[in-house]
Amino acid sequence: MTEAATMQFHPQPQAGTAKPWAFPAPERGALPNGLTVLRCDRPGQQVVAVEVHLEAPLDAEPKGLDGVATIMARAFNEGTDKHSAEEFAAELDRCGATMDAHADHPGVRVSLEVPVSRLPKALGLLSDALRAPAFADSEIERLVRNRLDEIPHEAANPARRAAKELSRQLFPASSRMSRPRQGTEETVKAIDAAAVRAFYEAHVRPATSTLVVVGDLAGTDLDAVLADTVGTWTGGTAEPRPMPAITADDTGRVVIVDRPGAVQTQLLIGRIGPDRHDRIWPAQVLGTYCLGGTLTSRLDRVLREEKGYTYGVRAFSQVLRSAPDGTGAAMLAISGSVDTASTGPALEDLWTVLRTLAAEGLTDAERDVAVQNLVGVAPLKYEMAASVAATLADQVEQNLPDDFQARLYRQLAATGTVEATAAVVSAFPEDHLVTILVGDAAEIEEPVRALGIGEVSVVAG
Repeated sequence: MTEAATMQFHPQPQAGTAKPWAFPAPERGALPNGLTVLRCDRPGQQVVAVEVHLEAPLDAEPKGLDGVATIMARAFNEGTDKHSAEEFAAELDRCGATMDAHADHPGVRVSLEVPVSRLPKALGLLSDALRAPAFADSEIERLVRNRLDEIPHEAANPARRAAKELSRQLFPASSRMSRPRQGTEETVKAIDAAAVRAFYEAHVRPATSTLVVVGDLAGTDLDAVLADTVGTWTGGTAEPRPMPAITADDTGRVVIVDRPGAVQTQLLIGRIGPDRHDRIWPAQVLGTYCLGGTLTSRLDRVLREEKGYTYGVRAFSQVLRSAPDGTGAAMLAISGSVDTASTGPALEDLWTVLRTLAAEGLTDAERDVAVQNLVGVAPLKYEMAASVAATLADQVEQNLPDDFQARLYRQLAATGTVEATAAVVSAFPEDHLVTILVGDAAEIEEPVRALGIGEVSVVAG
């Protein structure tokens, strides 16, 4: 007869004492060539993230060459004075590194991730790309062809088409913000290696650039590595570029981008609001999150949970250009998609949500959940070096102080329900929203007109 087995129960683990957390503070410095450097040591992060901000804004693109900044950004990966495009890619691969770049309204961003043991080699490749990009005719021609191939696919994508139309509607035609960030078919066709080289020489130099390095830097002589790599990059100074004022027309109106036979309607509702320098920003972030930042927000509760119109609707703010003097702006928007037959009812309910919010305000419970979701999960959001580096680079290109993100979390936690309500109601006034609908005009035009939310027009899809 065997003895019965006994189970040994171990004590239940107990939670430890919560440690205070703040967004990492970088150390700021500069190299002799004028390159600004932000470094942030993150023990244990063996993959180092590097971000470079180049002050080459889209507004600086020559007339008729929209997209030249994008082609230049992509060409940084396509060879240098030392390596062909294929050799450059192979050298990055040997380092276990990835490098990417893109252009946006504030400028061009180059991103690099690499194991810390290979950082010197990878920074050398990055330095070569910034210092002496090849811009070979054959590579630029290939990048232009690739970009031209992308444009029809973007036009076919309802969300991309809606974003393009919203920018065209909000901004005057003379504004660079009214036109596609990566250029149109007409302007991209005009780009050649000479145009890319001229844009590079006019706007890319160390004195107007910032490099951010985040990772476990304890065993690396970063000063020596920087001196041997990006420290060899040379270039003159540049006069500050006057930035044109941002003007926008947010007269309440509806524009239907006609897609005959479409079974869904893409919604994009937006206007222009203040940037992160405005004192209202923390309250606006909190209120916008309550409106449409998560699956439990008001818009989702009504349009998704109660009515079943959509898989999700989101409200958000996206900085377009940020400046301490108040000349910056952010896009405030609500986006989602619904089935064609539900377009009118969904818009009616969406406007009801906005009107109810203005009349009754947010609840303390909504505010508390938003604070917990935004502030409480921040340590997890910034666990990886890449997320810290990207946020620090965002602050650089938006002319924000290095402690902005740390202060923002403290401000969010201190923002009350009344403040958040006032900010979100101001951000999304029911009579000053431009509504873009990408869908079947024959099916949705009349139901939308009946809502009375603004003049309705139809444009070709």
